[in-house]
Amino acid sequence: MKKKILIAAAALCAVSLAGCGGAPVSYSDGTYEARSSEYISEDGSEEGNGYGIVSVTISGGSVTECTFTTYELDGTQKGEEYGKKSGSIANKDFYNKAQKAVAACDKYAEALVLSGDVNAVDAISGATINYQQFQEAASAALAQAEKK
Repeated sequence: MKKKILIAAAALCAVSLAGCGGAPVSYSDGTYEARSSEYISEDGSEEGNGYGIVSVTISGGSVTECTFTTYELDGTQKGEEYGKKSGSIANKDFYNKAQKAVAACDKYAEALVLSGDVNAVDAISGATINYQQFQEAASAALAQAEKK
């Protein structure tokens, strides 16, 4: 008897949890852009400091395009020069880490287009600051697109 009650309780919990997803979000077509807050390292270094901007295009109610670009605090885009000092690679490990973070921007944007859900985008090791900025800016952009 106890076994049947436990099985029934487990089944009820599974059904209840399955219904917790809520209604799917509906988006209005258009292009929406949002900026993350600025990241400033706690140790006073300039490593990783900056912000990100996400642009999301909605077509047919779905995410069809996304870009994610990161910038240094002075507004300089983090690109192939990011991680260099005075135009040259002073610290190869730092440069490689910086470039991995830059490459992750496109991967985060692609993952959002594929999934349509910012919460389904996984973090990439070595690019967690960018991930946090992406999550924040993409969520804000999609919030603008939500049909009310």
